[in-house]
Amino acid sequence: MHNIEKVSEDLLFRSRWLLAPFYGVLVVTIGILLVKFLQEFFIFMPQVLELDVKHVILKILILVDLTLLANLLLIIVFSGYETFVSKIDTQGNEDRPNWLGKVDFSQLKIKLFGSIVAISGIELLKAFMLIDKYDNSQLGWLVGIHLTFVISGLLFTYMDKVAVSARQIECEVEKAEKSGKS
Repeated sequence: MHNIEKVSEDLLFRSRWLLAPFYGVLVVTIGILLVKFLQEFFIFMPQVLELDVKHVILKILILVDLTLLANLLLIIVFSGYETFVSKIDTQGNEDRPNWLGKVDFSQLKIKLFGSIVAISGIELLKAFMLIDKYDNSQLGWLVGIHLTFVISGLLFTYMDKVAVSARQIECEVEKAEKSGKS
């Protein structure tokens, strides 16, 4: 029976590698975003002198939006891979991001919501810059969706803070119990 348990646990542990192709595909999507970024940039450049300031800002916001999305994907790829698949061995590489290997699942969720709120905020800003093309109902939906992201992010952050506080209290109780027994 012990052998079956050992084989089952080993199989479950190795199954984490099934996630690796997901992260590989996300890296490819960052390449796709790069293509769209360059396309937007090269379409925008010849028009830059002819556009008014409002439209230049809108074009720049599109580029910022694509950049934030690429950053979000990279955070998900690095953090997800390190959290669920395997550690990324870049020791000794001076370009290694200082957060790599330090972002746990809780912090990943917070970074994810922060990026989503930023992207949503940019979309909202673009809509307000073209306010004459939207009716009140559409703007209301955009604001409502953005506020939903903001409130959800705040609630996730609060829940994580409560969970960390609970873990700290448990550790202190365990320490007190151990010192009381010695």
